[in-house]
Amino acid sequence: MIVKSYELNKFNFNKFEIFLFYGKNEGFQNEVIKKKFTNIANGSINKYEEEEFINNYDSILNGILTKGLFENEKIIIISRISDKVTKFIEELLEINLDGIKIILKTGVLEKKSKIRNFFEKNKKLVTIPFYEDDSKSLTLIILEFINKHKIKLSRESINLLVSRAGGNRENLQNELEKILNFSYSNNSIDYEIVKKLTNLVENYGVNELADNYLSKNRKNISKILNENNYSDDDCILILRTILSKSKRLIDIIERYQTNNNIEKVISETKPPIFWKDKEIVKKQANTWKLGDLKNKIYQINDIETLVKSNTKNSLNLVSDFINNY
Repeated sequence: MIVKSYELNKFNFNKFEIFLFYGKNEGFQNEVIKKKFTNIANGSINKYEEEEFINNYDSILNGILTKGLFENEKIIIISRISDKVTKFIEELLEINLDGIKIILKTGVLEKKSKIRNFFEKNKKLVTIPFYEDDSKSLTLIILEFINKHKIKLSRESINLLVSRAGGNRENLQNELEKILNFSYSNNSIDYEIVKKLTNLVENYGVNELADNYLSKNRKNISKILNENNYSDDDCILILRTILSKSKRLIDIIERYQTNNNIEKVISETKPPIFWKDKEIVKKQANTWKLGDLKNKIYQINDIETLVKSNTKNSLNLVSDFINNY
């Protein structure tokens, strides 16, 4: 069955065991998983990539069905899934999963996708599409945040935050956290302060750094790292910018391998790639092997975890990662 994102606040997740979250809005997916599952969990939380789940299915299944003495529930999160996982979900439907929640996560799924159709047609399963945030939804997030923390922002400042979020609520949340930290000394923040606090989203160097990394242009990478005075706090945005562009590039390469027409693939990419960036993306698509780029996705996630736990050394960690393909 299909549940729309606007229905989530009233939807009873407790009645179902297996969920499919798909779409470009990964930030929204993560938010729902935290609010409805992990933050209220009374048991273990296990995370897998699809390949890891499939290769170790028997042992994972045995672990799923074995609860600890003081464990009331288990949450299984499987990321970057594809149609390959369908037969395993079919098997899990025949098992008593009382107290076990299984969440499948992925990006865009075509209408002809086997796993998507399987979930949409089965009343025991729940599928939720997560589309990109529009200005209205981002504005509501800001208003809820500033009301909760009693922060005063002008309409001009709110519009600036929306534009700098780039349609991504995770980016927006990062900017709101900066404002919250500043508000501890002053809860009335004017437009110029907001502009200064959130100026990293407009930092030309971040996008340029990500593009040159994916183009494997070592000379330009060194130049950008030397010319931009990045702080430790900037490292998360750098990693997420590279991650976002890498995911888009994976989609482009996969479609390129199917129809062998890179110009057509790039022109059909959503959201659209600006004309000035098309040659860069074309070069990137011909630079990477699909498997190598997918491995980089896993590495970026690992580096982000290290950065969050080792903030004093975060810039060195990110620089070392970027300088080594």
